[in-house]
Amino acid sequence: MNELTEAGTLHCANCATPLEGEFCHHCGQSVHSVLKPVHHMLEDGMDMFLHVDGRIFHTLPPLLTKPGFLTLEYFSGRRQRYVAPFRLMFVLCLLAFFAFHLAVDVVVNKRATARTGGGENTFAQARTAQEVQTKLAESLGALEVTRKTVPTVALPGIDAAENKLREQANMRLTELGKAPARASSAAADDVAGPDRPVHLTSKMDHQIVHVAWLPQFMNERLDLYVHRMLANIKEAFDDENPEARQLARERLITGVFAVLPQAMVVMIPIFALLLKLFYVFKRRLYMEHLIVALHSHAFLFLALLLVTVIGMLSTWLRPHLAWTGHALGYLQGAVLLWMPVYLLAMQKRIYHQRWPMTVVKYWFVGWCYFWLLSTVLGLALVLGAGH
Repeated sequence: MNELTEAGTLHCANCATPLEGEFCHHCGQSVHSVLKPVHHMLEDGMDMFLHVDGRIFHTLPPLLTKPGFLTLEYFSGRRQRYVAPFRLMFVLCLLAFFAFHLAVDVVVNKRATARTGGGENTFAQARTAQEVQTKLAESLGALEVTRKTVPTVALPGIDAAENKLREQANMRLTELGKAPARASSAAADDVAGPDRPVHLTSKMDHQIVHVAWLPQFMNERLDLYVHRMLANIKEAFDDENPEARQLARERLITGVFAVLPQAMVVMIPIFALLLKLFYVFKRRLYMEHLIVALHSHAFLFLALLLVTVIGMLSTWLRPHLAWTGHALGYLQGAVLLWMPVYLLAMQKRIYHQRWPMTVVKYWFVGWCYFWLLSTVLGLALVLGAGH
């Protein structure tokens, strides 16, 4: 009567391995079935969402305030409660450049509005119908170039700009007592001429870029980018055509910011190699230096994101509450000062060297990284401005 009966052993439905928990230790499949009521699926989704949020809350505060803490935690094996280094760096990189892109667009648009006097007619300076037609054709040609480079979601804005240009041209022709303008996009291409970026090819009369050890197709590609960049820059500072100037500046900004995240991803393994060279006697693996580089850049992107957001918030609040604008300005300066101090303290905490040697290596690593970063950013500017 008092015999004990062995409970049945659960087996994994995927590989039939005996289970000792909620997950199979052989294939990793969960013991829970996916065939469940909808309210259970919603509960699981909320649990996963809160779990991710929990990792963010555990990751961002020490990343910002504790130099080297996340890296040492990762080396110690305590990784589950924190966001993975590469994912953390990449997400913060995208957010930082997105916010910075918005800030630059706001500044450029304000300057353009101040320079053109708000809603001033683009064709107000035209004295004859021919000048109106020429300016309209040039502006439509610039719009066609932009139309081929922007994503599909931005096309309605291009159409609205085109309609606005035609309305302004017709208003000016009416003032001059002439017939409405009917410049087509094809005519705009003809008037725009070979100086427009859309007509540029690497088969030009003069070649700017030629590197002897590069293949011919790479030289042609680089030369094409340089010609487009010069044409975009020339158009971006053309005072005779405000609409084309504004579109060229938007092309330059969008192109550069589209390339910057990839450029920073390239810089991270190079920075890890620098750390490997300067700390070669520490006998650390390259992967350890790579994790240091990822956390360092994640902090820099987080700091850049904070500086940009604080600056935008200060600009917004200053006209209404002047004291908040000044307070946010001091906070922005504090974040900027904290960036080099943080990186120095992080280097000291991770590599465990005396302060004099840490400062010397910090200076040399920073000097080498500055020139490497300048080179990579220069190439990124050429590629971005060549769109």
